[in-house]
Amino acid sequence: MKMFYLFFLILSTAVSAQDWANLSRFTEENKSIDIMKNSNTRIVFLGNSITEGWIKTDPDFFSNNNYINRGISGQTTPQMLLRFRQDVINLNPAAVVILAGTNDIAGNTGITTVQAIEGNIISMCELAVANNIQVILCSILPAYDYPWKPGIYPTEKIIEINSWMKSFALQKGFYFVDYFSALADSENKLYKKYSRDGVHPNLEGYLVMKPLVETEIFKAIRRIH
Repeated sequence: MKMFYLFFLILSTAVSAQDWANLSRFTEENKSIDIMKNSNTRIVFLGNSITEGWIKTDPDFFSNNNYINRGISGQTTPQMLLRFRQDVINLNPAAVVILAGTNDIAGNTGITTVQAIEGNIISMCELAVANNIQVILCSILPAYDYPWKPGIYPTEKIIEINSWMKSFALQKGFYFVDYFSALADSENKLYKKYSRDGVHPNLEGYLVMKPLVETEIFKAIRRIH
């Protein structure tokens, strides 16, 4: 029985490694989208579990708007960069909302640097610009520690990346959503009332985030028109 479990574990790891960026996750959903219909108001949300959790927690936010959720739990910026073409560019959106970086800091796909995280975000933005897609960058949400990777205490890096991202967006004429300031308490932790675990928002947290991102979405759409 132990040998069977070991074989299954090795096989599962091998299969996962073959699709490291989870490129197959939205294959069927992407095929079903009429990329020419209402593309001038289509918005793709690209991200990790915080983005994926949004559609599970508040599905009407997406179904009542021309918003497409392409969040995958646990993902880091290099994984999002790899799937950017199929999950963003090929869907012909007016704008992309990028929320990324916290899992990089957690080391989900290995130890990385702040500069590498920023570089991957820059590359995603460059791909968007090259394809006439408006860029909406979102600050990393506050987090005191990661339940799945305790002892990292990411606050300093989160603040550093957010500061860079805000300046980068201003420099490039992108839109910036400051979730951090709206959700952080006096100790730069995620307010308890907005989260179940100190990292992922609950419905109350998403309701705070909603008008912030929609304000920037409306600006982006107005620019197109």
